[in-house]
Amino acid sequence: MSSLLVGFGLGLFVAAQIGPVSLLIVRSVVRGNFRIGLAMAAAVALVDLGYAALGLLGVARALEAADGVAVALGFVGAAVLVALGLRTMWIGFRARFGLETQEEVGTPGRAFATAFAATALNPLTIALWTAAAPAAVSGGSQSSFASAALLVGVGLGTLTWYTCFAGAIALARRRIGPRLLAAIDIGAGAGIFGFGAYLGYRTARS
Repeated sequence: MSSLLVGFGLGLFVAAQIGPVSLLIVRSVVRGNFRIGLAMAAAVALVDLGYAALGLLGVARALEAADGVAVALGFVGAAVLVALGLRTMWIGFRARFGLETQEEVGTPGRAFATAFAATALNPLTIALWTAAAPAAVSGGSQSSFASAALLVGVGLGTLTWYTCFAGAIALARRRIGPRLLAAIDIGAGAGIFGFGAYLGYRTARS
């Protein structure tokens, strides 16, 4: 199997796991449109590709040796997710009482930046891609071409999954009323907050 297909499958598999970014895309697309989701999909794909590239350069071993860096990233990532979760829940509560402002819906640029930060600062994403990418390139095909093909596949796989995911949410959005929209905000925010709290707890215990 070519490195491109391996990377594509790996990108699809990792993206399909439910996490804080999936919840962010759900609530952002139902509040905005498909372009919002597409911008977020591009941001996640870019981060995944970047960390996979760092993994091929041997960054995983450097992170394992620098315990303090890993712990700092863990707490920063947890704080970002907790803040995003609280903000999302707050918007949901405001919407229930008609206090939402137009600025809170967001733009593709703002959505890109939010998804980029949430993904890039997630230590689980860093650990996964810096370890998975080197393992995906077999010893017999560790050439520059194979590595490049793997990275392209990872980016395309992640982008494909989240684009289709955002498209499905955009189609379902037509049937979502204001009350359900507020409930989605609150539920998604609670989920993101939970991921952040768990990450902080896990980092503190490590």
